[in-house]
Amino acid sequence: MRNKLQQAGLVLFGLIAGIFVSLNFSAIAQKEAAAPLPIEELRAFADVFNAVKTGYVEPVEDKKLITHAISGMLTGLDPHSQYLDADAFKDLQVNTQGEFGGLGIEVGMEDGFVKVVSPIEDTPAYRAGIKAGDLIVKLDDTPVKGMTLADAVKRMRGKPKTQITLTIARKGEAKPIVVTITREVIKVQSVKSKTVEPGYAYVRLTQFQEDTAKKLVEHLDKLWKEGQVKGLVLDLRNDPGGLLHGAVGVSAAFLPPQALVTSTDGRVEDARRKYLASPEDYLRGSRTDFLKDLPAGVKTVPMVVLVNAGSASASEIVAGALQDHKRAVVMGTQTFGKGSVQTILPLAGNTAIKLTTARYYTPSGRSIQAKGIEPDIVVEETANGSSGPRLREADLERHLENDKDKAAAPKPQTKAPATKGKPAKDEAEDEEKPSRFEFASKNDYQLNQAINLLKGLQIIQAK
Repeated sequence: MRNKLQQAGLVLFGLIAGIFVSLNFSAIAQKEAAAPLPIEELRAFADVFNAVKTGYVEPVEDKKLITHAISGMLTGLDPHSQYLDADAFKDLQVNTQGEFGGLGIEVGMEDGFVKVVSPIEDTPAYRAGIKAGDLIVKLDDTPVKGMTLADAVKRMRGKPKTQITLTIARKGEAKPIVVTITREVIKVQSVKSKTVEPGYAYVRLTQFQEDTAKKLVEHLDKLWKEGQVKGLVLDLRNDPGGLLHGAVGVSAAFLPPQALVTSTDGRVEDARRKYLASPEDYLRGSRTDFLKDLPAGVKTVPMVVLVNAGSASASEIVAGALQDHKRAVVMGTQTFGKGSVQTILPLAGNTAIKLTTARYYTPSGRSIQAKGIEPDIVVEETANGSSGPRLREADLERHLENDKDKAAAPKPQTKAPATKGKPAKDEAEDEEKPSRFEFASKNDYQLNQAINLLKGLQIIQAK
């Protein structure tokens, strides 16, 4: 019997080695010489595979074991690398077009639980008061602990008009918050705008999608036609990012032609390049250059860019580019700090992997990874300060380090201790109904301060 197991192990070792040989010649590594295979480690992998295959309490399909192995390989690297099965890969493709089914939250994994990176504006989760940093501990009656991120996302998605109950742990709250949310077809409107008051325009980007830069031009054109624009606020708060070429296009709308927007650096040649305010870098295919339709004043109008801890990835590219070129004043609080590039590598069977392949940098060479963009003027969420600690990249387990300025990266936030004793009746009722902040409302303190700055007024300092 032992000899048979050893023989099976050798066969599996050959199979696993073959898989890794094929992976060595994947699209991401074609231009580099294949590294030698780690024979001993692969032998150990084959031994474990064989032990599970032959001794696990219930039969397990080979495909399932290999899929879990690949998933574990990627999730063990950093918070953003991920294996995408056929459903997840399809969802990713649909998401970039701005329409998908579910709750409307950007999530990651932390300590085995699902952690909210940012609720997407005008979605069921946003309206229910879900906040960045919330820890989802149960989906309906099923504990999240032990699920993969992909499994948790699948459970949260579903047919429109169906409900799911989230049990949430929130820092500073004495007991879990239970929220029942009705799923919807999520149609994310990536650009919103309005005239705040005569002469002062406001544009909000909620996500960087395929057509975000083009939509931005349409909104700017409308604002300029409504009357003279003396100042513009670009709101990137709680914008979790999205497509890189969308960020380049948005930046190009406000920068001179050919200005450097961002650069990336990784181990392979394709990961090392510069992105300019040029049609070659923000258009896809043979589309007409939509930036030619920009009102002339867009390039010179005084600007304030609003950011916070929910501004991530593509948002940070835009904020960093406009800040480095001194095109706009960046106001708000320190951004999320996601300065890494993920490449989607399709595999057989309509699956793919999302692999971190590079870091990106601002035009002056600053690395945003695990640090974020520091505002030129710090303005908290309210006159009384912040509403509480916010999740950032540096708080995530296995986050990629900042390679330029490690000493300056912010320390992970400490977990807020649970409140001792029972909360008062009114406090308990408030816990069950999370509050929802309205961007661009009359109570939007940061926006009001941005308008004051554009008017040349002194910013009101919080006492």
